[in-house]
Amino acid sequence: MKLHAPFIQLPLQFDATRLLAEVSALDESCWLEHPQKFPGNFALPLISVKGDPHSDAFAGPMRPTPSLRECPYLMQVLHRMGAVWGRTRLMKLSGHAKVNRHTDISYYWRDRVRVHVPILTKPTVRFLCGDAEVNMAAGECWIFNTWLMHQVINGDDDQRIHLVADTVGSASFWELVNRGRAVGHEPVKDWQPEAVAPIPGAQPELIYESVNLPQVMTPWEMREHLTFLLADVRPHGQLATAQQLASRFSSSWQALWAQYGTDRAGWPSYRAALNAFEELMERATVSLQLDSGLPFMKGLRAMILRVALAD
Repeated sequence: MKLHAPFIQLPLQFDATRLLAEVSALDESCWLEHPQKFPGNFALPLISVKGDPHSDAFAGPMRPTPSLRECPYLMQVLHRMGAVWGRTRLMKLSGHAKVNRHTDISYYWRDRVRVHVPILTKPTVRFLCGDAEVNMAAGECWIFNTWLMHQVINGDDDQRIHLVADTVGSASFWELVNRGRAVGHEPVKDWQPEAVAPIPGAQPELIYESVNLPQVMTPWEMREHLTFLLADVRPHGQLATAQQLASRFSSSWQALWAQYGTDRAGWPSYRAALNAFEELMERATVSLQLDSGLPFMKGLRAMILRVALAD
């Protein structure tokens, strides 16, 4: 999600010692290699599609894995944040491993933030986002601007473990964010995080995502995403043409929606409209870049063209 600051620390402080005890008790076989085999990157799914402990997928009904049920305080941590939870994992970096520099601009990340709660870390672990850098201390709670280029570097021999949870939030979650401390902004006077201690025996029920991708993107959502992407484009002479083509396509999509809605009989027409729009935009926007420096078409494909229709 695009935030107003590269990093925001939420006003919560968790018991990292208790979290580490729960994590250390999990079987080592639960840890999975990174899907792209990035050296030293491992994950242990806690909330995944249908609770599958081997799934790294983004789309589908999110449910707790057996590992999460074995960690009552970890469940209390997630419950205190009061959010609707999507894919959630423990993320491990081996000594001197790193998360490569990248930005998250897909449909999934348009409305989701990634929450980090460090469990095992050292001051030599560096989290870089845009022009900012922080060391997230054990037990703290952070979110960051996934729209900016970011990376993590473990500068120590020891491993680093974070709780990493994806969420669209909730009213109470965003109230926590509003009371957070934004890096690069004026310091908040007398800011003090709330200490959240373990409650023996408590295993609260969490709220999980069930719907996270459209079958057919509504015209209202389509317009919103197009407006967002075009507003993020660096000034360029091709921008006016891109805006005109997007407006025409949006009108065509609205007409198809009025005719078919989500009826599968309309899916071939929706697909034809998407393909024609992509072809036109490829020719008209070759020089357009998003504010992050990535090509505009990369963002358009990831946020709209590849997810607007579930065919």
